[in-house]
Amino acid sequence: MNSTSTVASSSGKSQSHSGVSVQGVPTTPASMAKPSLPLRSDKITDLHLQKLALVYVRQSTQQQVLEHRESTARQYALVDRAVALGWPRQAVQVIDEDQGLSGSSMIGRNGFQRLLAEVSSDRVGLILGLEMSRFARSCKDWHTLLELCSIYRTLLSDADGLYDPSQYNDRLLLGLKGTMSEAELHILKSRLLQGMWNKAERGAILNHPPLGYVRTLAGDFEIDPDEQVQSTVRSLFEQFARRGTVSGLLNWLVENQVKIPIRPHLGPNRGELEWRRPNRPTLLNLLRHPIYAGAYRWGHRSIDPRKKVPGKLGTGRTYNAAADCRVLIPNRFPAYITWDEFERNQQQLSANSALAFAAPRHGPSILSGLIVCGRCGHRMVVCYTNVTSTKTLRYSCVREAVDYGAPLCQSLSGAVLEAFVSERLLQAVSPASLELSLATSQDLQREREQVDKFWKQRLERSRYEVELARRHYTAVDPEHRLVARELERRWDESLRADEQLQAEYGRFAKDNPTQLSASEREQIQLLSQDLPALWQATSTTPENRQTIARILLQKIIVTVEGDTDRVEVDLFWAGGFGSRHTLKRPVQTYAQLSNYKELVLRIETLRAAKKTLPEIAAILNREGFSPPKRSPKFTSAILCRFLLDRGIRTQNQTHDKSVQLLAANEWWLADLAQELQMPIATLHRWQRVGWVRSRKVLEARGRWAIFADTDELKRLRKLRIEPQKWHQPFPLELITPKQTTDKNNDH
Repeated sequence: MNSTSTVASSSGKSQSHSGVSVQGVPTTPASMAKPSLPLRSDKITDLHLQKLALVYVRQSTQQQVLEHRESTARQYALVDRAVALGWPRQAVQVIDEDQGLSGSSMIGRNGFQRLLAEVSSDRVGLILGLEMSRFARSCKDWHTLLELCSIYRTLLSDADGLYDPSQYNDRLLLGLKGTMSEAELHILKSRLLQGMWNKAERGAILNHPPLGYVRTLAGDFEIDPDEQVQSTVRSLFEQFARRGTVSGLLNWLVENQVKIPIRPHLGPNRGELEWRRPNRPTLLNLLRHPIYAGAYRWGHRSIDPRKKVPGKLGTGRTYNAAADCRVLIPNRFPAYITWDEFERNQQQLSANSALAFAAPRHGPSILSGLIVCGRCGHRMVVCYTNVTSTKTLRYSCVREAVDYGAPLCQSLSGAVLEAFVSERLLQAVSPASLELSLATSQDLQREREQVDKFWKQRLERSRYEVELARRHYTAVDPEHRLVARELERRWDESLRADEQLQAEYGRFAKDNPTQLSASEREQIQLLSQDLPALWQATSTTPENRQTIARILLQKIIVTVEGDTDRVEVDLFWAGGFGSRHTLKRPVQTYAQLSNYKELVLRIETLRAAKKTLPEIAAILNREGFSPPKRSPKFTSAILCRFLLDRGIRTQNQTHDKSVQLLAANEWWLADLAQELQMPIATLHRWQRVGWVRSRKVLEARGRWAIFADTDELKRLRKLRIEPQKWHQPFPLELITPKQTTDKNNDH
């Protein structure tokens, strides 16, 4: 190796040094150097020169790419340094795909990933970068690169020298540089954040003005000077307070053809007022933004690393409530609503999204979200078998079962409970029927006037646009037809749009006059005086009933006494008043009746008094007893079944004419099925296939009488419990009925 060598500077030009070695490379004065001789180091071997030399180019942001052009030029000049170190120019490749990307992570940096792939394939002898922070600002990514370079003997080079990651000293130095790069990134971010926090605490960080606000020349926000914009925004808050849900507000806007004012932040119409269709995200943002209550917020959005998806921008973003923001400055801007109204809106939105379902919901349930379990204190949910019918809804407490796998806390039919509470609601509002009719009339008229105001503002804006188009057309030179034709077309379009809007307003005004007519007022007064009819009317939707229930009631605590039919109902009314009531719910069995023992004792007493079944049923109904399973009252048939279930054959049955038609040891098919504790349909099948001896009794309207003495009953019970398999039929002795020579039993 020649003792004379040249050291390439970061700009690509050679510089000579005397008496000092750089990375083990001796240097001589420039007058003794030979420019054509390449720079060589003991670390560079022929094996390295046979591979590629990669130049990695990266700037952190697009702004740096555009403005810091000298730094970019210095990075591209590293190609000359690789050539000076001995690599052929055709063996030097530039990787610049990561321009404008941060080095805080390798995710999304295709250039760095390509660099790692090239090193892993053992095709790279040297990697050059302006400084080590260009490769990575993360120790994890940096040490990944070092580990691969150490395994495949790849050299690293920056403006300070040449490094071999497989050597301890170089590896230690590179590790320190990587740590310093990551620390430097942290320091830069901290400076920026501290400056941003300081500015935010003064309320000086302002982005795009939200709906209903505009930016002043001084850079602050003020209420939009357009009168229609102001009235529309205020009506949005008013209607949300009336309807309680974003869905209700959105439906009202759609029904009345009310559009929302938007000033785009981007595009050719930036800052120009546009009227667009209402949508749920825009309404949610408006209701949750504290600026409408005059407050400044900053820090309402943060990134949760646990929810962030690698490689996907915008993921992991969480939204904080106004009270949880880092900066919240009240009375910073002019307001549309008060702070108390804003907090009520937040509580309503939170309640709507929770299990409580505080706002009216779809479905026939009236009390959904108001019922609280008296045993555990959790909200009871409503379940539907058929969502169109109130007879199938049930209220159940499932929180413990869902969270901890515990048994169902309690459940009851919703129809009886809702009928009971509805009756109490109507009793509560009946004394105020006159005030109700007056309030309804005023409210309906006020809403019509508000919607009519929206239409008139639209017409006024439309007429202004027509006049503006006319002035533009008249101001142009008529001979300049290229411009005149376009302005004339725009004038015609605005005229047609104004005519269409006037026609739509004419239809609206005809169907919805601003003032209520005398017949409408009379109808409202009549309906308010007959509240039960109004409550049950088909025009009254479940949402209307839910709204009334939520106005009058705060909550309902329901406690079922054990597994009985008794239910304790505590009604907590608006204003703090409470009342306790007891009702009976439908149950499945007699044993669940709270007065079951009294019922059995009373029936036994009446039977001992030689009362017939119809007489017993009438007495029980008169004394307030009732059977389970929603049966309204006792009948002789229900009593007969009640006694049969307890093995009692009543005197009425013994002397019944149909019983006298049976021969000795004969049973009616239904009675025998009850005796054998089997389905009637199964016994019917046995009769059809001939496994029992039977006959049809024409005098009893064709009922089947089946012979079954003591031995036959034993055979049938054994046949009942015998398992049946498709490949193994029943034994012949089990399916062969008993034969007898008795005349009376000749079937």
